Amino acid sequence: MNLILFDDHSWENLLPLTFTKPSAALRVGILTIREKWELRLSLKASYLTQDYLQTKYNVSISNSNLLVNGSLLPDTDIIEAIGLLKSGQSLKKGSTLLAVKTNAASFDLNDPAIVDNATEYTGEIFLVDYPWKIFSLNEKEIISDYEMITSGRKSRSLSETVNVIERRKVFVEEGFSGEYFTINASNGPVYLGKNSEIMEGAVIRGPFALGDHATVKLCAKIYGPTTIGPYCKAGGEINNAVFHSYSNKGHDGFLGNAVIGEWCNLGADTNNSNLKNNYTEVKVWNYPARHFIKTGLQFCGLIMGDHSKCSINTMFNTGTVVGVSANIFGSGFPRNFTPSFTWGGASGMSEYRLDKAIETMQLVMDRRGEVLHETERDIFRHIFEKTKEFRH
Repeated sequence: MNLILFDDHSWENLLPLTFTKPSAALRVGILTIREKWELRLSLKASYLTQDYLQTKYNVSISNSNLLVNGSLLPDTDIIEAIGLLKSGQSLKKGSTLLAVKTNAASFDLNDPAIVDNATEYTGEIFLVDYPWKIFSLNEKEIISDYEMITSGRKSRSLSETVNVIERRKVFVEEGFSGEYFTINASNGPVYLGKNSEIMEGAVIRGPFALGDHATVKLCAKIYGPTTIGPYCKAGGEINNAVFHSYSNKGHDGFLGNAVIGEWCNLGADTNNSNLKNNYTEVKVWNYPARHFIKTGLQFCGLIMGDHSKCSINTMFNTGTVVGVSANIFGSGFPRNFTPSFTWGGASGMSEYRLDKAIETMQLVMDRRGEVLHETERDIFRHIFEKTKEFRH
C-alpha cells in the first residue's frame, strides 16, 4: 500500500504556515503529521500538495494507493475505519474527505462524487485546519506521540543534579545533556530528544517536547503544553507554544499560545500578548477570507511564518499573524497582520526586496550548515509574487 497525504481547503486556512510546506509537514506534539502517519501505519508517505511545492515535496503514485487528508491527526479509531476501506471506497466526516483507497494511477480528489459516495465516519476527528489548532491540540498530541515513541523502550538517565518530579513520565534520548534544572511531569509527559540540551536554572512543566539537537537556555521558564522543535533555541518565558525547526527565542520575553515557523528569530525581550484586555474572543487574519475571523479562543498569541524575524523589544498584540520572510523592528505594536516580504514596524511597512530576503535566508542557513537550494528559492519567488496583493 502506497501512502499519500493530500492537501484540501485546510491548506489555505493554515497560511502563512503552509506557504512553504504541505499541511502534513506541520509539527503538532512531538512529531509532524506525516511522521505520525508513517509510524502508525509503518508506511513511507509522500505529499499531494500545491503545484509550486510539489517539486520539493514529491508525490509517489502506485497501483495501490491510500490517500489520507494531510490535516487529519491519526488515532486508533480513525486508523481502524480507514483499514476497513476497500479499493474504490472513501471515508468522510460531513463535507470533509478523510481518506480514499484506489488502485488507479490517476485520480481527481476534487470530484464531488468522491465525497458524495463516501462512507460517513461517526467518530470524533481531530483536524489541524487552522493555525491555532496547532497549539490547541498540542497537549493531546504530545501525550499521544510520547506513548507511541517510548513504548517498549528504556529511557537514558538524567544527571543527579536534575530535580525531577514524576520521573516515570520523563523520557530521555541518547546524547541529551543538562545539569541543575527542574522538570515537573505531574501534568503531562516530558520528552527530551537526541543530542538536545537544557541549561542550568531552567524550570519546565509538562507536557513538553524538546526536539533533537534543540536547546533550552539558562533559567528559561516553560509551561506545557509546549514543543521546541529540532535545532531550536528557547529562552525566557514560554507557555503553550509550538516551534518548528531551526527557530530561536534565545532571550527573555514572554511567548504564549503561539506557533513559530522554521528559521525564525525573536529578538531579546520580544513579547506577545495572548489575552485581550477586555477578555473577549480573539480574531486573527485569514488569507482565503481576506479579513480577520473568529478563533473561538480567549487565548491566542502569535502566528509567524517561516524565515520571519523581529528585533529586540518587539511587542506583538493579541492574535498577530506574521507572514513569510517579514522583518519587524521599531517601537510600538506592529499591525495584527504583517504581510510576507515586508520590512518595518508600527510606523509603517515597505516591501522587502526579494533578492535581499533570499540573501538573508542563505546567511541564516549557512550558520547552521544548511543550504538554500534552488528548488526552495523558486518556492520563495512564487510566494513573493503570490503575496503582492497583501503588501499593496
